[in-house]
Amino acid sequence: MPGTFITFEGIDGSGKSTQLRLLGNFLKANSCDALLTREPGGTQLGLRLRAALLDAAEEVDPLTELLVFVADRAQHVRRLVRPALDAGRLVISDRYADATVAYQGAGRGFSTGLISQIVQLATEGLKPDLTLLFDLTIEESTNRTARRSTGKTATRITRDRLDIEHADFHARVRDAYLQIALAEPERVKLIDTSGPVEQTQARLKEIILPFLQTRGHMAMTSEFKL
Repeated sequence: MPGTFITFEGIDGSGKSTQLRLLGNFLKANSCDALLTREPGGTQLGLRLRAALLDAAEEVDPLTELLVFVADRAQHVRRLVRPALDAGRLVISDRYADATVAYQGAGRGFSTGLISQIVQLATEGLKPDLTLLFDLTIEESTNRTARRSTGKTATRITRDRLDIEHADFHARVRDAYLQIALAEPERVKLIDTSGPVEQTQARLKEIILPFLQTRGHMAMTSEFKL
């Protein structure tokens, strides 16, 4: 059975990482083996690159940022993602190539041609079978990012370099993501994350469970342990 590659995309604060964690727990409870990973940081090299790239105190040139993200992806695809897919596994990644189109292409202003070439180089043409795009407004994204950085339940002390970009940067990123969804509706499924986590999780399952059934990763049944 061929492997299946699913990616989660969205602007900061969209809840995609939380949804990936919840989905991973759900799949494990229902005996569905899945490799959960992320970019940057899916490999040991990627963890070191992630720390440098997202450090708010580090001044990173936009071209350097682009090339380091792509280096991380090349390592990720060759050392982790492709071997797992070749073994027939289900791989779900928190961010992938669409993030480069949105963040470095639209956000940083690099040309479409350059982004396309550099994505092709890093991925060797490997595209997701399904992409879930978690979407919410820039205002709500900003509010959520601030809460998780400073609130009583904050998961980290400081905000990373992408968190502290101006709202117009995040607006360009969001618009680029929405354009990708419009251009590839068969691959990219949009999920509104403005509501409660449970509501987003229910919509996610509506999309992903039938897909996993058709790909042979879950039994063809409507009964799942919640």
